[in-house]
Parts: sequence; structure tokens; C-alpha cells
Amino acid sequence: LAFMRVFIYSYKAMKELIDKGERISGAVISFSDPPQSRAKKGWEEISLEGMCERVFRVRVPDIDRELLEDYGYTYESYIDNAPALAEFILKAYLEGLDIICQCDYGQSRSAACAAAILQYFEGRGIDIFADYRYYPNQLVYHKVFDALTEHGGKNTKE
Repeated sequence: LAFMRVFIYSYKAMKELIDKGERISGAVISFSDPPQSRAKKGWEEISLEGMCERVFRVRVPDIDRELLEDYGYTYESYIDNAPALAEFILKAYLEGLDIICQCDYGQSRSAACAAAILQYFEGRGIDIFADYRYYPNQLVYHKVFDALTEHGGKNTKE
């Protein structure tokens, strides 16, 4: 059975690592706002090429389910690459790679993704929800967990 650690990083923390030229061990799931929203904040997408084994990018706003329609999404279209994300996570797990989940502040989308991964593989996603530093996005959590369950089979930790 593979061993994997899951970490949660903010944009700032990830950028500091990269600016120091440190290589990141493992796979990175990088959440960011869609390009038009990111430009408004003055944030550029972090360049991770050559800095880690592999990168998966998810470009969605940090919103709740009630706001999907206001942002032009449906539940199905929000994280429309969730099946590919699940495959990315499952492959990293099978290869024993650590996974870094990163988003703007390291509190919502990345925390939700980490919680879904931990729940699926170890049955302890609640650890992230119970940690006062994080505010996991419920929509991201369910999209990632559902995709893992659909593509990796029923989780045995429920």
C-alpha cells in the first residue's frame, strides 16, 4: 500500500519556496481563480514547471453552491476537470507521492481538496474541518470526494 502525505499551502507560501529555488517533492494541485478574476487581484499564476514531479491546475472561483449560477456555473460544470483531478490524485497515491494542495490563502479550496483526499484514503477528512486555520469550501470538497469515489471505487473509510 502506498504512503502519501497531504499538505496545504497558500499562494504566498508556495511563491516563497519557488523564489528560493527550492524543488517541491511530490505532486501539486494548484487552485486559482479563473484568469479574468486573477488579473483583478494582481496575482499571476504560479509557475511550477520543473519545480515538482507534476502539477494539476484547477481554475475556479472560491464560491458556495448557492452562487454557482451567479458565476455562470452548474454543479456539473464547476471543476469540470474533476475526473482528471481524481485520476491525478489516484496516480500520485499509487506512486507514493506527497500531495500539496495550494490556493490563494491556503484556507478554503486547498483545504477542501486536502480534506477530500484524506477522507477518501484515510477516513480523516474531518481533521481539516476541525482545524481552526481552515475554512474548507464545501463545494470543492464534494466535487473532489465524489470524483475520487467515482473513479477510484468506493472508499472503505466511510
